[in-house]
Amino acid sequence: MKTLPKNWITQGWIDFEYKKYQLLSYLQEAEKEFRSVKVYPTLGDLIDHHRILKELDSGKTELKNLFPKALNGIDLKNAQLQYLPKIQEDQVMEEITQITAFALPKLNKRIEEGRSILDYVESNVTFEPVGIQPLYTKEGYLMITQESDENIHAFRYKSNLVHLAGEKFKNISIWMIGVFRKSLTLTLEKIKLQLIRDFKDLPNPATWRLHSRQNFPIQETILPIGQRLLLPHVQV
Repeated sequence: MKTLPKNWITQGWIDFEYKKYQLLSYLQEAEKEFRSVKVYPTLGDLIDHHRILKELDSGKTELKNLFPKALNGIDLKNAQLQYLPKIQEDQVMEEITQITAFALPKLNKRIEEGRSILDYVESNVTFEPVGIQPLYTKEGYLMITQESDENIHAFRYKSNLVHLAGEKFKNISIWMIGVFRKSLTLTLEKIKLQLIRDFKDLPNPATWRLHSRQNFPIQETILPIGQRLLLPHVQV
């Protein structure tokens, strides 16, 4: 998918019509992804852009730090270089104001579309344990099945704490470890036993199944939902 640089609003030519074209082109690509029910990473990217613009919109005095500057002199006493902005803020402030006013509702609309898709997909899935769950749930397996798909996608997960801005957040790393073919004899419990034999470091793994009644893209949509549903059930 075509992406938009995080600093697109202050990068290059700062002109409302030009930035409007950039944004609409990006949003059109996002719409194509959503039409294919591919939610991530598009939704996360849209949320990041919205957050950055909101921060700019509420603190425009900091824009001067983003503009290119020219060397103006040297402060020998304090051993510092002195710069002057190449662009005067008042020349672009009106353009920035126009761009943010135009872009924020457009981004918000796409974000709501993405969230609506996630809600719809989540209403079509069931999440349940496979077998008896152990006390240790920090690591384990997630099996993804879909009604009209013969494949069972097996993933391994591990939870950890992420430190951001002085706060601790639970995070789940997840990666694929195999794809199995559905059959009358190959049950989820048997796949779990095979995984225990293959990965001996988890002799009694927590194992979950995420089943979808419709077929959706696994990596872009089903898997992120699986991670979200796992969060309340795992240790850190």
